[in-house]
Amino acid sequence: MGKGQLLRSIGIVAAGLALALPSNLSAHSREHELGLPIGGIPAPLNAITDVAGVEVGQTTLISGSGKLVVGRGPVRTGVTVIFPRGRDNPDPVFGAWFTLNGNGEMTGTTWIQESGFLEGPIAITNTHSVGVVRDTIIKWEVTRKNVLQPWWLPVVAETYDGSLNDINGFHVKPEHVLSALDGARGGKVEEGAVGGGTGMICLGFKGGIGTASRKLTVAEGGYTVGVLVQCNFGQRQNLRIAGVPVGEEITDLGPCIANNAAALPNEEWPHCGAGIAGNDNRAEQGSIIVTVATDAPLLPHQLKRLATRVALGIGRQGGFGGNSSGDIFVAFSTANPNIWSNSKPSSVQMIGNSEMSPLFKATAQATEAAITNALLAAQTMTGADDLRVHALPHDRLLAIMRKYGRLPAAAK
Repeated sequence: MGKGQLLRSIGIVAAGLALALPSNLSAHSREHELGLPIGGIPAPLNAITDVAGVEVGQTTLISGSGKLVVGRGPVRTGVTVIFPRGRDNPDPVFGAWFTLNGNGEMTGTTWIQESGFLEGPIAITNTHSVGVVRDTIIKWEVTRKNVLQPWWLPVVAETYDGSLNDINGFHVKPEHVLSALDGARGGKVEEGAVGGGTGMICLGFKGGIGTASRKLTVAEGGYTVGVLVQCNFGQRQNLRIAGVPVGEEITDLGPCIANNAAALPNEEWPHCGAGIAGNDNRAEQGSIIVTVATDAPLLPHQLKRLATRVALGIGRQGGFGGNSSGDIFVAFSTANPNIWSNSKPSSVQMIGNSEMSPLFKATAQATEAAITNALLAAQTMTGADDLRVHALPHDRLLAIMRKYGRLPAAAK
């Protein structure tokens, strides 16, 4: 590991666009702070960690610049882990998974489907690092003697960061996975170009990790739904936020090669020229991984229903599950503790199916909000072969929302 390669997400400083925002907002403002009318009521953190017990850990790897040299870099990648009950509580949770389009990977899903339980953490990384992340989780669990069965079947998912990152250099190492596992905490979750989302591109802008939550009213049960996404999908022209066609309005700032003196590495990207390239109308080649957490007492078949509603949130944003996209989702409930290993019949709680609709709506809303938060947090990044991917400009986003009459008065 090179000096300075392992960076905690909180310490990363990336070049961003100059933003002219209202005085009460910052370049790190999130969807609810900007007043974007996505819908629903965020819980206090507007994060997956609003579901009590959930912890998130991330390791971010950024090093090198310029021409891609396989094995050396540039490196723009990492790993993100999610513990349903926290890293010190190995008690499994009821879980389920769903795939909208399967050109991707999420290990361990056949056992989730068979058993109805999610055992251990969920991890997300780049496509070619799934193996090392999976193996390291097994070693970590065995070392901590969290042996539920004689074998472990970790849940590890991926999206492809090979445009910005030296993905065939295999830069995610066991020590990086261990750092994310041991560093998992509740509270605020870092977003944008961090963890597994470091090198991701989403809807033509810089993407990555995003999170959000929605709190049901007391009449609806008062439950919380939290979502975390690693977004790397979609085409710019399809980007919509709260129903507004943002991608049709921002037709510049497409990905481009920042070194105008260099030969283009391929015909996929133009030179940046004056720093602005045209819209990104390439065929969709990305993916999105989504984790849904809730404290509502749901059984596995109900969690499967919840996981399917993630697709509606992605569709609201402009995704359509293209052929080359890996759109894979997992959902779990932190209710019903201590039932995994019972040798006698267990009593469990569940809400009635007739009470599920508010949870469905909250899941779709939180998914759209989490993707939006990933776009809002990510800063402009230049990576392998000087490819530059621009951040979504907050000032222009707000101007577009005003144009369509989609900002509340307080946000104007």
